[in-house]
Amino acid sequence: MTGPLDGVLVVDLSRALAGPHATMMLGDLGARVIKVEAPGRGDDTRGWGPPFAGDESTYFLSANRNKESITLDLKDAEDREVLLRLIDRADVLVENFRSGVLERLGLGLESLQQRNPRLVALSITGFGHDGPEGGRAGYDQIAQGEAGLMSLTGSGPEDPQRVGVPIGDLLAGMYGAYGVLAALRERDLTGAGQVVRTSLLAAVVGVHAFQGTRYTVAGEVGVAQGNHHPSIAPYGLFRCADGSVQIAVGSEGLWQRLVEAFELDQTGLETNAARVADRARVIEVVEQAFAQWPAERLLARLDEVGVPAGKVRRLDEVYEWEQTASQGLLIDVDHSTLGALRLPGPPLRFFAADGSETTRRDHAAPPTLDQHGDAIREWVS
Repeated sequence: MTGPLDGVLVVDLSRALAGPHATMMLGDLGARVIKVEAPGRGDDTRGWGPPFAGDESTYFLSANRNKESITLDLKDAEDREVLLRLIDRADVLVENFRSGVLERLGLGLESLQQRNPRLVALSITGFGHDGPEGGRAGYDQIAQGEAGLMSLTGSGPEDPQRVGVPIGDLLAGMYGAYGVLAALRERDLTGAGQVVRTSLLAAVVGVHAFQGTRYTVAGEVGVAQGNHHPSIAPYGLFRCADGSVQIAVGSEGLWQRLVEAFELDQTGLETNAARVADRARVIEVVEQAFAQWPAERLLARLDEVGVPAGKVRRLDEVYEWEQTASQGLLIDVDHSTLGALRLPGPPLRFFAADGSETTRRDHAAPPTLDQHGDAIREWVS
């Protein structure tokens, strides 16, 4: 159960989050990931805290499971030679330097692929590798704003909000890993590697989904409108007797179930288009019906009649939820200095044709700085 990428070697020159998230995904799938860090300080996220666990940043722990660490000074000739020997053996190289930095270090991707023609290289930037603003530094919240996501998130048009996790970084990492897998597949057919490029800008625009076509096709500019869907009603967060619940009424059949179960007045609200046009009244009608129901009883009733619904959980509730554990979303690892740790786990599971699960189980804790340096140097010597 080592994973479908067992035997693939990834050299990770990235830091912070987008690149490390991509390489963690590859490591979760069984690749051997060697994380190259700057001597003394390591990845920037090692210092991003509090909170810390001992000397380790919990931020760093979130993005670096299933990796080994070696420190190399890329301006030092001896250390550069160690890196080049690693790249000679590598299947994948991941970097998220600003455009031109690797070239100035004499490590441009073109020259590295001449050394290793089978190398698949993933390069992640903030706003793209070219174009009029291709050289801009990329930080998640700036990208969320520049790529339009914050304008769609918040209580209203005058209240732009960032998503509560660094979603631009995470999406760029996910798209990057997806591109690497495609390039490895093509290499199986052609024998040649290639460069995969993505950016925080590209990743966020890539998930605009219906909000994108809402503008490019219909000419409408979406805006933030709180916890209710712009194209479906009722779909969102609704108050009840002792809190709130979420419902997703994604079809006319579900609407009729809701109407019948709670005796809603649907005059003038018979179609989704009519409900979207008069969303304020829909919210009022639904919340009047829910006002007499405590949340737990209401959720049970919604489940009974087949209307999709749920609560808004805090993170402690998510990680203590049996359903979370049942999906392999918590893993236990042994950290070299912190001992036993419980971490969020990989989001993928694999099953053989006979139904038996083949998901990787033997996960490694995030490494301490240069934890594997001596062993890696010996291996490439």
